[in-house]
Amino acid sequence: MRKFVIPQTNLSVTRLAYGNMQIGGSWDDRAPLAEDRAKATRVIARALECGINFFDHADIYCRGKSEMVFGDALRELRVNRTDVILQSKCGIRFGADPNPGDPARYDFSCEHITHAVEGSLRRLRTDYLDILLLHRPDALVEPREVARAFDELRRAGKVRYFGVSNHTPGQIALLRKFVTQPLVVNQLELNLWHHELISEGLLANNDAAHYTNATGILEYCRAQEMILQAWAPVAGGRLMDPPRDADAGITRAAALVARLAQLRNTSREAIALAWLLRHPAPIQPILGTTNPERVAASCLADEIELTREEWYALLEAARGEPAP
Repeated sequence: MRKFVIPQTNLSVTRLAYGNMQIGGSWDDRAPLAEDRAKATRVIARALECGINFFDHADIYCRGKSEMVFGDALRELRVNRTDVILQSKCGIRFGADPNPGDPARYDFSCEHITHAVEGSLRRLRTDYLDILLLHRPDALVEPREVARAFDELRRAGKVRYFGVSNHTPGQIALLRKFVTQPLVVNQLELNLWHHELISEGLLANNDAAHYTNATGILEYCRAQEMILQAWAPVAGGRLMDPPRDADAGITRAAALVARLAQLRNTSREAIALAWLLRHPAPIQPILGTTNPERVAASCLADEIELTREEWYALLEAARGEPAP
């Protein structure tokens, strides 16, 4: 699989990444089952066989069990730590943590960030994360607290690089005023169905009656040399298998994805993901399937280069109207 270097780092990463949100099994406090561990090992092995070297985590995924079974799987598969890039996220706290009655909340305090990283390192069986992301914006963020946490983690060799997830340009700019390390990633929901971050730039000032106040996330990140990572890059499978009650946009997009896949003699996953890869941002899709064969089908996207005409035809199908 082709690789690129994340700007402002020395990390050479594959164009596709694997996301481990669901590999831990249940989202309760029960220990991972043997079948959960076996299933996780199979899908991780398939991702590695396909050439993927980038693996995305978060401390909350399956309440920590996803990181746990991943760390065990790497040991079982005898994977060298230096052969993979590990990224995790922190900042979301469940209700009743640590006290009964505590609400679910966001927490970018220095204490929580450093504590969360320690837990991720322990579960992943590693001494360091290649990248740490702040998971979702904390309304009570104190940027100096974030800066202190990043400094401590970098100084201790526990995190190499930092970034954010689901953040706006204004939120990123506020952090950048205080954080000394570059912010190298912004992970966002982005796919052919959930295309607004791309299409808003086409609609801005389109006409007086339909002016769109574009947030400019994509353009801001490109200007700051932050790569964009796309979570849910195939809309939870809807772009291959739309449900019967799917809206018209997903139905049209899925139909054209299937038609192009047949014409290109490739998988539907490959076409849906190639739409993201065609964008010059660059965009790195985070695969979320736990089906090893769908991982393999997705990796065919690395071989597909959509034409400008195919790219805009897919966007037009999803939107239900032409771009210009």
